[in-house]
Amino acid sequence: MRNTVKTLANIGFAAALMLCLQAGAHASDTNTKVPCTAPTGEAKLERTLIRTAERLRAHQPITIVAIGSSSTAGAGASSPAASYPNRLEAELRLRFPDEKITVINHGVNGEVGSDMLARFEHDVIDEKPDLVLWQVGSNSVLRDHPLAPAGEVMREGIKTLKKAGIDVVLIDPQYAPKILTKHDFNGMNALIEVTAKETSVAVFHRFSIMRYWHETRDLPFETFVTPDGLHMNDWGYDCWAKLLGASIAEAATRPTPHAITSASMAPAMLQAKVAVPAR
Repeated sequence: MRNTVKTLANIGFAAALMLCLQAGAHASDTNTKVPCTAPTGEAKLERTLIRTAERLRAHQPITIVAIGSSSTAGAGASSPAASYPNRLEAELRLRFPDEKITVINHGVNGEVGSDMLARFEHDVIDEKPDLVLWQVGSNSVLRDHPLAPAGEVMREGIKTLKKAGIDVVLIDPQYAPKILTKHDFNGMNALIEVTAKETSVAVFHRFSIMRYWHETRDLPFETFVTPDGLHMNDWGYDCWAKLLGASIAEAATRPTPHAITSASMAPAMLQAKVAVPAR
């Protein structure tokens, strides 16, 4: 009798586990069918990526460093391969199959801008990158830190990168429930925008894009945010990487007064909405 009960319990546990796995698979399948789109004005980088463009034209290897906190490190992703830097590398290699493009992930959980700046020499400059993607601001907002010091840190970091001739893209906080409970998220977004304009660097508007997903497309947070209400899930990271990849490709191949890009390198122009086809 005892063995029978144990066997039934094991069967019950196995059945429950199977249901959970099926539910997870169904959720994953559902997410893969959600189109990855964003408004053109939010997805397009306002600044041409001059050094990256030069490397592309010369068919030289391109190194990109992604520095930031947990959403750069990949918290919430199902595996390291699903983090945004890894997905971005795959996206850029798909867009430029004849070029050698490497994206290095130097995200560290829990860091604020000053922590990242302290790592610049070793984790950024020593990598000799052509482009740096600096995801900043989220943890300062979550911890109610004053805005002014964050601005000073960003300006110092950008000055260091530009002195080395490196292209810079700032990435603002995520539009997620935990961020939205804090009083200064709009202030941080405005600070990043103003700092970028003052220092002539580009911004990838992650916050506005995610807000568009939720408010305009009516996607529930569960589509792109994990149950912790903060970190992005695989779909969120993948879509972020695809849109950022499209933005980088466009900003590194647009015609400029000092550089003419060959037609073979030009990506599809961004339409009324940036859409990434399913693969």
